[in-house]
Amino acid sequence: MFSRWNWVACGFYLVMSICSPDASSGLVQSCGHIIPESPVLALGSNFTALCILNESCLDFGNIYASQIIWKIKNKVVPKEQYREINRTVSSVTFNDTSTLATPLTCNILADGQIEQNIYGITVTVGLPPEKPKNLSCIVHQESRFTYAMTCTWNPGRHTFLDTQFRLRYRWPEQIFPDCIPKDVNNSCTIDDSQFFVNTEIWVEATNALGKAVSDPLVVDPIDIVKPLPPQNVSITSGLLPTVLQLVWENWISDAVMTLKFNIRYRIVGDTNWMEVPPEDTASPRTSFSIQGLRPYTEYVFSIRCMKEDGVGYWSDWSEEKTGITIEDQPSKGPPIWRIIDTSQSPACWTVHLIWKALKPYEANGVILQYELTVRDKSSLSSPVKKYNVTSTNYTLQLREETYEVTLIARNSVGPSPPSVLLIPASNSKAPVKNLRTLPKHDKLWVGWTAPNNYVLKYVIEWCLMSSSSDCSIEWQIVLGDVQGIDLKGMKPFKCYLITVYPLYADGQGSGQSVKAYLKQDRPSKGPTVQTKKVGKAEAVLTWSHLTVEEQNGFIRNYTILYKTIDGNETVVTVDPSKTEYTLSSLTSDTLYTVRMMASTDNGSSTGPDFTFTTQKFGKGEIEAIVVPVCLAFLLIVLLGVLFCFNKRDLIKKHIWPIVPDPSKSNIAQWSPQVPAKHNISSKDQMYPEGSFTDVSVVEIEADDKKSFSEQDLKPFDLLKKEKSTSEGHSSGIGGSSCMSSPRQSVSDSDEGETTQNTSSTVQYSTVVLNGYRDQTPVQVFSRSESTQPLLDSEERSEDHAGGADSTPQRQQYFRQNGGQDETNTDRPCFERTKQITHANEGDLVGFVQLQISGQSSQPLGLGMEKNTQEAAVSNVLQTCTEGQTVRPETVEENPLSVDEMPKSYLPQTVRQGGYMPQ
Repeated sequence: MFSRWNWVACGFYLVMSICSPDASSGLVQSCGHIIPESPVLALGSNFTALCILNESCLDFGNIYASQIIWKIKNKVVPKEQYREINRTVSSVTFNDTSTLATPLTCNILADGQIEQNIYGITVTVGLPPEKPKNLSCIVHQESRFTYAMTCTWNPGRHTFLDTQFRLRYRWPEQIFPDCIPKDVNNSCTIDDSQFFVNTEIWVEATNALGKAVSDPLVVDPIDIVKPLPPQNVSITSGLLPTVLQLVWENWISDAVMTLKFNIRYRIVGDTNWMEVPPEDTASPRTSFSIQGLRPYTEYVFSIRCMKEDGVGYWSDWSEEKTGITIEDQPSKGPPIWRIIDTSQSPACWTVHLIWKALKPYEANGVILQYELTVRDKSSLSSPVKKYNVTSTNYTLQLREETYEVTLIARNSVGPSPPSVLLIPASNSKAPVKNLRTLPKHDKLWVGWTAPNNYVLKYVIEWCLMSSSSDCSIEWQIVLGDVQGIDLKGMKPFKCYLITVYPLYADGQGSGQSVKAYLKQDRPSKGPTVQTKKVGKAEAVLTWSHLTVEEQNGFIRNYTILYKTIDGNETVVTVDPSKTEYTLSSLTSDTLYTVRMMASTDNGSSTGPDFTFTTQKFGKGEIEAIVVPVCLAFLLIVLLGVLFCFNKRDLIKKHIWPIVPDPSKSNIAQWSPQVPAKHNISSKDQMYPEGSFTDVSVVEIEADDKKSFSEQDLKPFDLLKKEKSTSEGHSSGIGGSSCMSSPRQSVSDSDEGETTQNTSSTVQYSTVVLNGYRDQTPVQVFSRSESTQPLLDSEERSEDHAGGADSTPQRQQYFRQNGGQDETNTDRPCFERTKQITHANEGDLVGFVQLQISGQSSQPLGLGMEKNTQEAAVSNVLQTCTEGQTVRPETVEENPLSVDEMPKSYLPQTVRQGGYMPQ
């Protein structure tokens, strides 16, 4: 209960303390404070702070020193650094102030629960000022009569505190006001300086931790003056080409001090200055003549001054002025060289003379012209040729001789010494040895070993190689005791051709050449590879060399990389001089991918991929197959031709049968049944006017011998005999056609055989008998044997005859010219055939034609025989009188039985509407 009332009282006291007019910051001002207040401490020193509690807080708040907590920037200080002096005072000690930070606060833990800030201070840590050092002063001349003294010093280390510097000076009996620096701490300027009196000068530095004073400087300001540089400098040229005169003004009075001078100069465009010796300008002056200059050369000049005795400071350099010397004769002749072109004719030279313009210090003026003299040394009587040239080259047409060329450069003052070039007929002298190059930074060093003979000069040629343009030659001449030079202006990654010629007193040595790079890089691209020839297991690859612009260095080797689609890559290294390579041990009928890489000393570049497929067969394999097959085929053809040649008669008989001419048939002469009046010996007798009139057709059964009497079959026997005697020479129309088998005559077959094919062809013959069935016998018509296939209409009629239809068939015949008037006696063809009556049925049919061949006939033979016969008949029919027509006549007969009905097939020859001769 007491504790509760105690806390209430403490709270009331705190509220009153805050509201009190004396409390500026609440609890901090009312309950305690820290001493020392805002101390400034030396860095690294010891420091102890005390926190003192007010007695009033002890009475009401129950607060004691043991409850104090020290903090540095809200970080609790370890309790080992605390010390409780009494119930109201607590101290904290820091052995090294470098760890201190601001603020340092004193806090209290009331009743062990609430932390309250009692007081806080700002701690400043720094260093005392050091003694200023290196105090120096200089008097600057600002105008003719105004001088200001500026002193500088070294302020020393940084103190981390606010430090004030003061420049103080005095005479022995007078002290002047302090000079306080503005915005700096190491210099100060005194506007007015007095000469010819010693002045003591020093510097003081002060801060919260102490004060420091520099050593005093005692000096007369006249000894530390830095005068203004000479003004209004001008340059004039003298009478001599090597002299220029400078004139200037001094801005300091001789009464104040006397001066000495320093003169420097350089050639325009050069960065290196040259100075006149100091002893030449050590006395007071306002002009000076500079000698030993180059003629017709522009120079830049500058001057400075100081006190004559050397005490004090040099002035700044004056404003630069330029001047040019006058002209003089050229000091040397132009370097001259030649390029000989023998492409047109070895005996006639095209000599290109080239020389370099003299440098300004060699020309000593403006070169107006060059005087060129050419003398033939091989002929003393040859005139000397002279040429005046304004350019730096000239071309001559000379014979293959030894010449001496002299060149002189002339300006407005006079000529130069002559330059002599000897052009020998041949470069028979010894060349240089061991020519080599070496890159050195931005220069290319070229070195060589001198020949054994004495050399006057060396000529070094070099040109930038290009694949698209000619090599532009640059050259340089050096003395004979030099064995190496640095070539400047070379470009990196470019190839240069360098040639060195030794020049002797009596001739010239042959040139030695070498290629060089100032700097190398990897090629710009890789080679493009192609196939020249592809075989079964090998492929010939070809490529072109990279151009000199693409190489960027010396190509050390080519690398070929090839592989199949799913195989490992194979690498082959090729010499850089090659442009072709053969890949071997390849797989046949396989797709390969190949690419090529070019390498220099600084890297490699790869070209595009190229694909090719090896062949399935190697060289000669196809020939090994095709040639034997062709030879075998040719052998078979040859054997076939020989066979056909040996069997030509048989082949001709089967392929090209001899078609007999019916007009020349002699069947009427050997037929025993033919009356004598029917013996026809000529075509005109048989076929008046060369055409047919009537052909009758009688159908009989070819194999039905029972219906014929022996008398009727006699003609067949005769036919058989006649066929056997005439078979070899008279095949007639019935000869075998191409691709058809020969038909067998019914007379050749056995009498007991039965004809099986009703479409078999029949053999033609004409037998003159008595009239058929009371008809008047027809006029004689003779025809030889024939194995012509039957007509389609005849085959169909036979099929009808042999069918199941038992209807009696009618016997038909077709009569030509059936539509004409029979009373016409002027018919040009044969007499029309009269109808055959039944009066002479006993007689053998007038036209009996019987031949039974095999059961089938080939269509090809049928077509050829039919076409041949139609063509023959058409020739005959063309002679007939126009207007004749063919009209069939049908004669009704008594029907016969199937067994009794005779059948026969005869070709029907009609002019219109009927069968043509087969």
